[in-house]
Amino acid sequence: MRGWILAKVTNQMNRTISAVVSIMLFSLLCSGCVGPPSLRNTVLNYDMITNQIEQELMLLNIARAHRMVAPHFTVTGSIAATFDFTTTAGASGRFAETPGFDFLDLRWGASASENPTFQIIPISGKEFTTRLVNPLPEEAFASLVFQGIDIQLGMRLMGAGIEVQDLDGHFQRFIGNNPQSPEAYTEFRRMAMHLSGLWKSQHLYIRKLPFDEVVIDGLKQQPLGRDLREGKDLKWRLKSDGTWNVTRRKIGRTLISNYDTLKLSNRERYQLNELARKNAGNYVMVDIRSGYPGGDFPLFGAIKLRSYFNILVFVGSGIDRIEEFDVQKDPRTPGAITLNPRKTLAINVTEQPPLPGVPKALFMGKYYSLGDSYWDRRCFIVLSLLFQITVTDVSQVGIPITISK
Repeated sequence: MRGWILAKVTNQMNRTISAVVSIMLFSLLCSGCVGPPSLRNTVLNYDMITNQIEQELMLLNIARAHRMVAPHFTVTGSIAATFDFTTTAGASGRFAETPGFDFLDLRWGASASENPTFQIIPISGKEFTTRLVNPLPEEAFASLVFQGIDIQLGMRLMGAGIEVQDLDGHFQRFIGNNPQSPEAYTEFRRMAMHLSGLWKSQHLYIRKLPFDEVVIDGLKQQPLGRDLREGKDLKWRLKSDGTWNVTRRKIGRTLISNYDTLKLSNRERYQLNELARKNAGNYVMVDIRSGYPGGDFPLFGAIKLRSYFNILVFVGSGIDRIEEFDVQKDPRTPGAITLNPRKTLAINVTEQPPLPGVPKALFMGKYYSLGDSYWDRRCFIVLSLLFQITVTDVSQVGIPITISK
């Protein structure tokens, strides 16, 4: 009898030990299953929330411009989250002499928790204010359009107007992108559509002007190989009079044209760049010449770019105070202009919230929401990208506010 009981106890203990080991291994596996999905979901959720906050901040500042309230910007500097992954496992049992009355209770569990710390930075100071009110650089406009943004959209959102110049680069007149001056605004819109039509028909070129700048002219002795190696981007050429010409490759200003600038001579590209250099950094030179596609609607001058602050003012005032109006394309513009909305960026102001998924912000008891069209969403993306260009390094522009959950 004692031997039978001892064997029974031993067998029960072995079963318990095996169960405990199995539970421990299973719990370890479960902790590995809980950890990565939790981390993944948290990172994606933080990313979605951060993006939503940026959208609301842009709409909020458009609302402030609409109500003629000073803009204010805040960014999330950093989010630090500590993750704790916990697993528990246990087993308990009791046995009786009569078969069929042995019990083994198994317990296991896995959990994950996080403790995020947010750093919120109110953006202020001279450096940021300067970037906010300074006009956007030509590189911002050229890069966006070159990457596929409709040039008409870019001009309407970023352009303050077009400065018409003579062939020597001297100022003739300014065509403003402002509905308060209907004639100039109509002409600006038609020029923007004309460039868009040329772009869609693949007859518009947006390039930086490459040229060879003369470093030394009339060098009597042939340059040494060492000079060639040490001189960055230097080229040497023997002239007909027996002297040497030394040039350096340069990449100049951006030019929008209806002809291929690479087919011009080096001297012509150099002269065009010299004309472009007369303009400030927020001007994008335009040369639509006669004799090329679209040349029956010629233009020589430069697009003057706004600051990010003035873009917000333009969009905000366009809600109902200085409204834009419909403009049809010029008969000389090639092709069909399928996208030509009345407003550059439509913002709806309502008492009730918009449909789910539409970016919105609540200000002074009104909902400011994005117009739900392809054009408006593309325009809002450009506005977001320009915000990223304007807000670069925020480490020195304000005192961070840290919030721990």
